[in-house]
Amino acid sequence: MKNFAASAFVAASLLLGSTAASAQTNALKVNLLSPLFKTGSFFYEHKLNDASSLQLGGLFTYWGLGDTKISGFAITPEYRRYLSNETQAIEGFYVAPFLRYQNLGLSMQTTTFDGTQATAKATLNTIGGGVVVGHQWIYRQRVTLDTFFGPSYNSNFTELKTSGGESADSFDVGSFKGFSLRTGITLGVAF
Repeated sequence: MKNFAASAFVAASLLLGSTAASAQTNALKVNLLSPLFKTGSFFYEHKLNDASSLQLGGLFTYWGLGDTKISGFAITPEYRRYLSNETQAIEGFYVAPFLRYQNLGLSMQTTTFDGTQATAKATLNTIGGGVVVGHQWIYRQRVTLDTFFGPSYNSNFTELKTSGGESADSFDVGSFKGFSLRTGITLGVAF
């Protein structure tokens, strides 16, 4: 995942490096913290006016913890309101409400009542939102550095089944619902 993120950033930089260095209205970014969680997280931001922008984030993941495997994606639309008087959007301090939809597939080896091994599978869909505060810098009219954090809330809808078709109540999806913290450090290219 680290190689993919690095390759995507280098390719975007090369493709966009030939554009004129004028007022930037778009940015492509990658979250530098995502590989720590075996995830790829990418963003596209578009300036609406001098004080606001829209950002769309996409997340892809595949990882395992013991007998549990998780894979899936998330989509995060976000509205950013820039509060600085000295700079225009897409640079400066901002507040950003956001929504998030996640679709995750979970699988886990489990033991049934009669002692046989079975594979429990779940589809987990979460819908949530929150608000982050952050600051985005643009260096040399090209390179973006964005830091953000804030609270979020998710609710989830889960469908659980074992390989035999019976219900599998042993999944703990508690970490995917309720309040959490959304944070990130992104590096990108403005154009």
